Amino acid sequence: METSLMIQTEQLDDVPILLAQMERMGIATLLDSHFPTHGNWSGLSLGQVAMVWLAHILSEGDHCLDHVRDWVRGKLTTLQCLVSPDLNELDFTDDRLALMLSRISAQESWTALQASLNERLIRVYELETLCVRHDSTTSSSFRLPDEEEEGLFQRGHSKDHRPDLPQVKIMLAALDPLGLPVATTVLPGNRADDPLYIPSVRQAQATLNQKGLLPVGDCKMAALSTRAFIAQNGDHDLCPLSEKQLSPEQLQEYLQPVLSGALPLQPIFRQDAEGETTLIAEGFSREHSCTAQEGQPFSWSERHLVLRSERHARSAEQALRKRLQEAQKALLSLNQHGRGKRRPRNLQTLEETVADILRRFQVASWLQVQIRQSRTTQTLRRYQDRPSRVREHWDFTLEITVREAQVQQAIRLLGWKVYATSAPAAQLSLEQAVLAYRDEYRVELDFKRLKGRLSLSPMYLQRDDRVRGLTHLLSLGLSVLTLTEFVLRRELQAQQEILTGLYPGQRTKRTDRPTTERMLRAFRGLYLTILHQPQGPLLHVTALSELQLKILRFLNLPATTYSRLADHFLKPS
Repeated sequence: METSLMIQTEQLDDVPILLAQMERMGIATLLDSHFPTHGNWSGLSLGQVAMVWLAHILSEGDHCLDHVRDWVRGKLTTLQCLVSPDLNELDFTDDRLALMLSRISAQESWTALQASLNERLIRVYELETLCVRHDSTTSSSFRLPDEEEEGLFQRGHSKDHRPDLPQVKIMLAALDPLGLPVATTVLPGNRADDPLYIPSVRQAQATLNQKGLLPVGDCKMAALSTRAFIAQNGDHDLCPLSEKQLSPEQLQEYLQPVLSGALPLQPIFRQDAEGETTLIAEGFSREHSCTAQEGQPFSWSERHLVLRSERHARSAEQALRKRLQEAQKALLSLNQHGRGKRRPRNLQTLEETVADILRRFQVASWLQVQIRQSRTTQTLRRYQDRPSRVREHWDFTLEITVREAQVQQAIRLLGWKVYATSAPAAQLSLEQAVLAYRDEYRVELDFKRLKGRLSLSPMYLQRDDRVRGLTHLLSLGLSVLTLTEFVLRRELQAQQEILTGLYPGQRTKRTDRPTTERMLRAFRGLYLTILHQPQGPLLHVTALSELQLKILRFLNLPATTYSRLADHFLKPS
């Protein structure tokens, strides 16, 4: 008697890890709690649909709605085992996904969800809640800009370097040191950054349910009204001051005691991954009183941290020396005679040319140029009916002197920056402030992930509510990436372990600071094989390598995260 066998294969890759991590974070439960669906919603809950879609986005790097259904069809058995036996590909049609985005676009409900999620993650993962970084980014779209001023897609200053495309603006508040998003706001793309910091700080306070935070931002957060709001509401800011908040004359006044030698500087050191200590900055702090006149007058005291970055100073000195060399080369070329050498014909033209060179290279204060004139005569012999005559010719020679004393004085003023903070020295020392601001790149890494792995840009959706909903959903995906990376690195450090084999082509390379993306890539090539036979289906999961088992252990996930698929679904009768 002939028997027919059918073999079905589903690619697992990193999907079980992503779903396990999201289940531990409670994403589906929180979404169902804060965004209840009406009676016509059938099948999987909104939270389960969102969780599976997030797994697709994180695994495939694609947020397009019409790609999800085919992806689910190819992993149907896996997802039924990991999420729900009732899961069906019709739960992930593009219409259903769009409806879900519209539901989670409500800002008030979303803020409440973020507050619940933050409370859960802080408690479960024992996260510190002090430093919160605030910044904004943009996401462009290949569509026409909205005609209404309140529409999201507007033309504005593009951080994607595409000013020709309409865009939306995303304001993000991220918890240090892991970069966990704690507050997300979607705004029209033509909004300026400066007024967005106060709402972002207020929202971070609400979602963390805490005051006394340390909001950190760039110079756009240094507006006097923003600093006054932060101080008045019980937080302590840290941000650099631009020339608008602190003029060069005021900086010169701050530096007078240093230049005269009356005030010693405090050195700031930093230890790198190899354990070497390097001088990164030096500076001092001084008290400063501020008063904001907008609305109710408010006065507070803050510290101005006057710091000189070693790397910035060296780079600026090299740039200054290079400009001096290029300016001298351009000036000396005016002394050259010969074919193809066009020289000024008179003194006025020469002086204008010299002034233009000094202005172009911005070195007028450090180069002294003297013009030497010499008169020569030449006797021209008689030719035919022209009598002999004497012709006078004036020649010009440039003598260039570098004012080295002024150059040295200018070098001493390079690399200085002033930061403002209302935090007392006992809470935020000069060294702690420098190191805190040096880690501002962490929020930029969040933006890189949003536009990279999470495929925020370009934006293909048209309706504003769905754009807000997708941004909210992707911020949950960003939470998964940042939290997974934080847990993995923390466990590696606590157990003094190092991972080997994460880098293709460099199998012996070791690291104790792996990224989530590189860790997930290590799980490629895992499959669920289903053998359909008359006596019942037989399931098999690709055996995990030693590296993969080690990663599961450091993530505090059970070793059966993958192997349980063969025991959980379709047992033989």
